[in-house]
Amino acid sequence: MLRARVLRMRASALAVLQCSVAASLAWFIATEVVGHPRPFFAPIAAVVCLGVSLGARLRRSVELVAGVSLGILVGDLLISQIGSGSWQIGLVVLLAMSTAVLLDGGAVFTLQAGSSAVLVATLLPPGGSAGINRFVDALVGGAVGIAVIALIPADPVRAARREVAGVLGTLGTSVRAIAAGLDGGDEEKLVSALVTARGTQGSIDALRGDLAAGRELARIAPLRWHSRTRLTRLIAIANPLDNAARNLRVLARRSLSAERDGERIDPRIVTQLERLGDAMDTLRRVMDSTRDQPPDLGQAALQLRQVAAGMASDLGNDGGLSVKVVVGQLRSTVVDLLQVAGASRVSALASLPPTVRRPAVPPDVEELDHQ
Repeated sequence: MLRARVLRMRASALAVLQCSVAASLAWFIATEVVGHPRPFFAPIAAVVCLGVSLGARLRRSVELVAGVSLGILVGDLLISQIGSGSWQIGLVVLLAMSTAVLLDGGAVFTLQAGSSAVLVATLLPPGGSAGINRFVDALVGGAVGIAVIALIPADPVRAARREVAGVLGTLGTSVRAIAAGLDGGDEEKLVSALVTARGTQGSIDALRGDLAAGRELARIAPLRWHSRTRLTRLIAIANPLDNAARNLRVLARRSLSAERDGERIDPRIVTQLERLGDAMDTLRRVMDSTRDQPPDLGQAALQLRQVAAGMASDLGNDGGLSVKVVVGQLRSTVVDLLQVAGASRVSALASLPPTVRRPAVPPDVEELDHQ
């Protein structure tokens, strides 16, 4: 428990430092440069723009300033005409947030519009300059937040590779559990494997968020411009990794069905699953490396091609429907993981023994994505 907390703190240390520096700098600029006596919203805006994770910070900053501006505008216009009170506050918030939803719908934009309208309706005198000052403070805080991101950048590649390694580790655990469950006729292990495989979607979503944030960071932080090529490679494996996870969930579910239905399990299927687990473990270790250079995926790709070569065309032919689906999903998973290891889809498919006399050469998956 303590170790997990320490690791969590270590992972967030840079983000916390960024927020601390940005809050202090935003207050200093707003007071000493702009001349506002108590610019409380400047450090708040800086921290909101940064957050504790990479996130979509450019969009968040724009939403913050736009939301503040909208809330002040609606609040000043209405409160100057209808005065302050409980029903006036409710009306101002309703109109400000509804307008924000119609214009954009972003969470930060909408919430800032509502909170700014409340501030105008309760604290700021109608027609005064406090509303404008709040907008300037938000602008200062947002600008400082972006500057801190650029000058004290996180490592976008490391975060994404860590997520990839985590997904591969979880999927590898599921594959080994499926192999053990099929080999020993253990339904409980197969259920556990299915639950484990289903639990990867959150990590995959986090990976996509890390990649989007990393691409943003590599644009605005000079110290991370050199990461663009590696980020492009990681972005290219996000879909194959997601596909592998989805295929393994189906594989786990049909393995459970095959066991419950008493279908005959070819021992070669278990062997292939075990070898796939070994290959995934190699791939995970390489992706989890903290080295700055691109990962060397050659050994993992070699193991995966050996698994592919062992997928004989008659594998699963003497089983029932569920066994045949297991074999099909196993073949698809190997293709997906070969793409994670750097192979093209065509090359990955060519690694499998054909199941028909004249297999078609598929179009490139990237072409399909753009059609």
